[in-house]
Parts: sequence; C-alpha cells; structure tokens
Amino acid sequence: MTVRQQRHVACLYLHAELTEEQREEAGELLAGITPHVRVLPPNVVQLDLTSALRYFGLSSYDVLQLAKLRLKALYGIDSSAGLASNLMLAEMAADASAPGETTWVPAERAPGWLRPRPVAALPGVGRATVSALSSYGLHTIGQVADLPAVTLQRLLGVGQARVLAERARGHDPRPVSSAEPVAQLVADLVMERDCLDPTRHHGAVLGLAHQIGGRLRAQGQVTGRIALTVRYADRSSTTRTRRLAEPSDHSPALAAAALGMLIGLGLQRARVRAFVVRADDLIPVGAAYHQLSLDPGEARGRAAEAAADRARIRFGAKAVRPAALAGGRREAGPERG
Repeated sequence: MTVRQQRHVACLYLHAELTEEQREEAGELLAGITPHVRVLPPNVVQLDLTSALRYFGLSSYDVLQLAKLRLKALYGIDSSAGLASNLMLAEMAADASAPGETTWVPAERAPGWLRPRPVAALPGVGRATVSALSSYGLHTIGQVADLPAVTLQRLLGVGQARVLAERARGHDPRPVSSAEPVAQLVADLVMERDCLDPTRHHGAVLGLAHQIGGRLRAQGQVTGRIALTVRYADRSSTTRTRRLAEPSDHSPALAAAALGMLIGLGLQRARVRAFVVRADDLIPVGAAYHQLSLDPGEARGRAAEAAADRARIRFGAKAVRPAALAGGRREAGPERG
C-alpha cells in the first residue's frame, strides 16, 4: 500500500509596500528554497515546502524560518507566516499570526486548532451564512464539523453544505501552483462616431464585461480586479480600477464593477471614442475560494450563464446577449487578450 506523503504548506504575509520588481525578486529568492512558490499581489507568498525538507535536512518550521530570514537579511522585508498541511490551514494560520511571528499547525493538531474558531474564520464564509448558522446556535467550526451532513444540507443546501463541511474538517486539496496564468484579458470597443449618449455608453461597457466573463469561463480562470479605460475624442483617456469582493468569472459581477466605475466618471457631457475593459490578477478557478451564499438566485443565474455559454459555442457569439443589449445597435470593435 502506498503511503501518501504529508504536505507542508506555508503562507507568508510580507509587511512592506512592494513594487512589481521587488515581488519578482522575493519570488526568485524563495524559489531557491522550493520550486513551488506563488507570489500573489500585493503582499502574499504561498510555498509548498514538502520537497525541500530532505534537501535542507530541516523541519518544515525551520525551513520556513530560513525563508523569512533570507527575506529580512537580503531585502529588509519583515513577514508573518502560517504553516500547516494544506493551503487553507496555512492561510488561516497566517491570519492568526502577529507581525514577525509564525503560527504552526501540525496535521495532528489541526482538528483541535480549528474547533474553537468562529465559523467566519473559514475562507469564503460570508455574513449571510454566519447569520444563518448562528440562528441555530452554530457559532464555531467544531460545531459545524460535528453536525450530521443531512442537517447541514437542510440549512444551507447540498452544494454549500458539502463545501462547508470539508472546510470545517480542515480539508483543502488545492496545490501551490507556480504556473503563471495569463496576465490579463482585454476587450475593447471603438465607437462608430464620438458618442455623447449615456445609454450607449452603458451598453458598450455592459457588452465588454460580458465578453470578459465568457472568455474567463472558457479558460477556467477568475479575475480579482477589473479596470475600465475611457478614451475621448480629444485623444485623452481616463482609467479606473476596482478590486472585486472575491475572484470571479460571473458576468453580472464583472458588469456591476465596470458599470459602477462608469457611473462614477460622470460622462454625461463627454464625447467618447472608445471603451476598454481589462481583467487583472487572473488565477485558475480551482485555486480561488467562492464565498458561500444562501441566495438561490445566484445558483440559478450561474446555471443560466452556463446554458448561454453552451448556446454561444453552438450558434455563435451573438446567439445570447444581455437583455439590455437586445435590439439595440452594436458597435464594431476589435477584441484582444
């Protein structure tokens, strides 16, 4: 019988404002300890130390201290860290660490460490879920872990109950992937003529956001940040960015962010030549947590979105469009990524 090797995963928070170049340098430094490194802007580093233990002949805790010491000695970067048997536990341990400290949660201690913690400490658990569980006297992770599966399903629904139960028991299969996803996705639209009409501005941005959403889902990625650039008739431009509450590939979420920035610009009197919507901070969909929601409308919306994606694949990109775009004139413009 094959014995599965225990993983040793660390999450570091770098207590410094780093430029993109400094983040790359920190990643290269830590790659000298383990090849399984992922740097997430602005200040998070994930490390899988499992393969490094034999090389250094040290415990995972000591290897992590070596990594922190190198960051401090060579770049003057202080850090706090969490160390555990999977990425979720390492992230939670890092959250529990004071600046400069390391919280180590060995696999055999993980259940006991998790049990007294509030349910809200689990990644992806939002206020609505916490409120629903609290109304039934379920306040801690241990209480959720002890709950029969059928009871939790009655409270949250089958899908959400399954995910929450796995997290409450400390399970997380996500790897620390050093593979670099596509840096960004861009969709742009050049208007046929300089446009003053707010309704057409709204439709243009809405359409671009839905393009980005479809391409993200096709590539199995989610975005953590949306940027909107407006180019004017006088060749000037304005760019706004907005970080999403959680990484997403859901077109309504992307559209809400993009349209919120558009409204904030107040373009009632602006002659617009072109719009650009850009998705940044892309990561594989399997590497991102989705906040648990009690809203059945979201599940229905995602099911409808998946059906629309299948229709576009079969009948073409114009087969299904947002209702706000139906019947209206559409501008022609290039799309890049």
